[in-house]
Amino acid sequence: MAQRITAGDIARLVEGNLEGDASVAISGLAGLSDAGPGDVTFLANPRYETQVAGTRASVVIVGHDWQGKAPCAVVRVKDPDFAFAKLATTFAPPSTRPEPGVHRLACVAKGVQLGADVSIGPFCVIEQDSRVGDRTVLYAGCYIGRGASVGADCVFYPHVSLREGVHVGNRVVIHNGSVIGSDGFGYAKRGEAWVKIPQIGTVEVGDDVEIGANTTIDRARFGKTVIGNDVKLDNLVQVAHNVRIGDHTAMAAQVGIAGSAVIGKNVQLGGQAGVAGHLTVGDNSVVGGQGGVTKDVAPGTFVSGYPAMPHDKALEIHAHMMRIPKLKERVAELERRIAGLEARLPRDG
Repeated sequence: MAQRITAGDIARLVEGNLEGDASVAISGLAGLSDAGPGDVTFLANPRYETQVAGTRASVVIVGHDWQGKAPCAVVRVKDPDFAFAKLATTFAPPSTRPEPGVHRLACVAKGVQLGADVSIGPFCVIEQDSRVGDRTVLYAGCYIGRGASVGADCVFYPHVSLREGVHVGNRVVIHNGSVIGSDGFGYAKRGEAWVKIPQIGTVEVGDDVEIGANTTIDRARFGKTVIGNDVKLDNLVQVAHNVRIGDHTAMAAQVGIAGSAVIGKNVQLGGQAGVAGHLTVGDNSVVGGQGGVTKDVAPGTFVSGYPAMPHDKALEIHAHMMRIPKLKERVAELERRIAGLEARLPRDG
């Protein structure tokens, strides 16, 4: 377990207001339902508000406007989610990294430029004319293609593949099994056969990017696929050829972006959202989970559903759809009534 601190220390670390005993000892972090004595927990989603009254935690972090009661000390902050993330960093065990050096089972081509204090794990392959920046770590089985470059202070977890000519910035984290720079999906139909179109472009990844496990980013047909600075991609995200993603954008798992789409800055895409090719999703917009974007999204817009539409409208349509079974029953009843009335009417002749 991490260092032992008090409730008062917690309040100071997150710049919050403490209500309760400042001397209570804290030794860990946990969720509301799992927390026990000595733990600090938090309430960020109102959905779990009822769990606060029953928590066994010693401290709970809440928003400034929270009106409930807790059986323990309370720390009020502006953003409980961010405050808890800050604490998680404090309590996290010290990060470990391999010793600098090139493992004897790594394969490094002649002429590769390795920066100071790099760590190259076993079974890594680094091709000719490539470059790896200072203090970068490549865990076991990573592949760096010919002419590719990796910046300083990056971490590539096992089995990351960086294809030829791809460029990655500084402080980039790529998780297990991701492939950056695979061929874009480009074919032309000739008779009944598909003819492959050469994908001669590259991928450019900015600084401070994190890419989840088994995510794929295709190289451009020509030019480059661009991942901006501070972009966060979850696991199993697919980014097609010639896509451009603006700075500070985040995408949850299983998002799919089709070719030549432009995703703006500060955009959020929920899990399994999809964006059709050659569309633009404007800055500061949000696409809800499983939203299917079939036309451009204006900046600052929240869309959801399929086809994606303003979120309020999508909710309204969904509510109407949920009423269809009862509406069907009502129509059937009305039909029975009409049939009964018609049966009682006098017949001609």
